[in-house]
Amino acid sequence: MPQFIGLATLGRDAEVRHTAQGDPVASLSLAFTYGKKGTDGKRPTQWVDGSLWGQRAEALQPYLLKGTRVYVVLDEAHEESYQTRDGRSGSKIVGRISVIEFAGKPAQQQAAPQAAPEPAQRPATSLADMDDPIPF
Repeated sequence: MPQFIGLATLGRDAEVRHTAQGDPVASLSLAFTYGKKGTDGKRPTQWVDGSLWGQRAEALQPYLLKGTRVYVVLDEAHEESYQTRDGRSGSKIVGRISVIEFAGKPAQQQAAPQAAPEPAQRPATSLADMDDPIPF
């Protein structure tokens, strides 16, 4: 069974629908970059349609937003042919997502700098200064 493994960027927000039997399935548009940068300074992109099934689809939908970086493993990866409305034919890679892990925040959230939290207390300089009980 062919697999497609790597880091991808979501091209749009996840869309969850339900099968006739009531099983949830999320459709994801995944952009994989590969190869060397071209003269325009960008790497080539391979778009892949992935489907995420079951409770994970519903639970992860609010977090699977456009621009989010994810590590995915697609099982049963294959090429599908299609016809456009104007009669042109094309093909795309599709697969079923078996593993998905977040690898970063959406691009909109990465742009905002985060302030470092201020320490609440002065650190202890010796063991005698520690008032907290040992947690083990």
